[in-house]
Amino acid sequence: MVRDVKWGQSGSQPAGEGLAWAFTRRIALAGAAALALGAMSPAQAQTAVKFTLDWVFQGPTSPFLVALEKGYYKAEGLDVTMDPGQGSAGAVQRVATGAYDIGFADVNSLIEYNAKNAGKEILCVFMAYDFPPFGVHTLKKTGISKPADLAGKKLGAPVFDASFRLFPAFAKKVGIDAKTVNHVNLTPQLREQSMVQGTVDFISGHFFSSVLDLKARGVKQEDIVSFNYSDYKMDVYGNGIIISPAFAEKPEVVKGFLRATAKAWKEVAANPAVGLAAVKKRDPLIDEKLETERLDLSLKMNVLTPFVKENGMGDVDPARFARSVVDVADAFGLPAAPAADKVFTNKFLPSKAERMVAP
Repeated sequence: MVRDVKWGQSGSQPAGEGLAWAFTRRIALAGAAALALGAMSPAQAQTAVKFTLDWVFQGPTSPFLVALEKGYYKAEGLDVTMDPGQGSAGAVQRVATGAYDIGFADVNSLIEYNAKNAGKEILCVFMAYDFPPFGVHTLKKTGISKPADLAGKKLGAPVFDASFRLFPAFAKKVGIDAKTVNHVNLTPQLREQSMVQGTVDFISGHFFSSVLDLKARGVKQEDIVSFNYSDYKMDVYGNGIIISPAFAEKPEVVKGFLRATAKAWKEVAANPAVGLAAVKKRDPLIDEKLETERLDLSLKMNVLTPFVKENGMGDVDPARFARSVVDVADAFGLPAAPAADKVFTNKFLPSKAERMVAP
């Protein structure tokens, strides 16, 4: 039966039925609130983030996988999709085009991009490799024992390799003419094998990649000769976390990503086996012994440096970074070096306590 309801003077409830109406209204509101909360499921409430590495899944980048597998990103409200890359220059382009929101790339490739794209700069917001892993490597059988011996020799390297692109700066530091070196363009898969076979005299590459890949091909450690750029007054930095201009407008998202990443890096530094387990889960065919050594080398040489142990991971020394930007611009033949603050910022970093990752 339909009733003609008369409204009271307040206009807020039917006359004569205040308690019953109020009770019913309270239940209805509670139900609506419950439905609203239910609609905001954790998955829907999270911010989608597309993240690209600079290379394949390996020991040195395992902290990112740990943060993903253990739900550290999820706890920050982030739904992270993570993909391997094909070089730092490619990772920079992925972020620059907006195809990816965040990337892991060589900061020196970022310096070049920003110098050529004023007004569209991409920022590095977390420095991972305080000491760079860049260098060139050869075998004792070539007779090359010092940098001066590289002049006139064949250098095998992919054109996008960070160590190759910085070779002119290294050559200048050690007093050789880079133009006397003959470049042989090789894919990463053929680089180490070509040197073993004698097709090239030396190669460029990350220390923890090239040296271990040579060992995996049967070369003994004592037969490898490496010239690491950082040993020759090349005060450049290595890889860092970079963000798209659009994501720079989402500070809380960036801060959450960095907090989760720093937490994972601290865990891996204390127990590398955690990192290897995450990599193996993603790629069951990895050589665990090789990746364990690769991760150990990267932690000791590139990440857990005296600066990081004192100041925490992620930040830079301002004066050193400014010098490195100028050196890189010179090495790449850029018309001008971008301002250091157009390349790196520490405004998104977690607290120092959260960045003290050394065991």
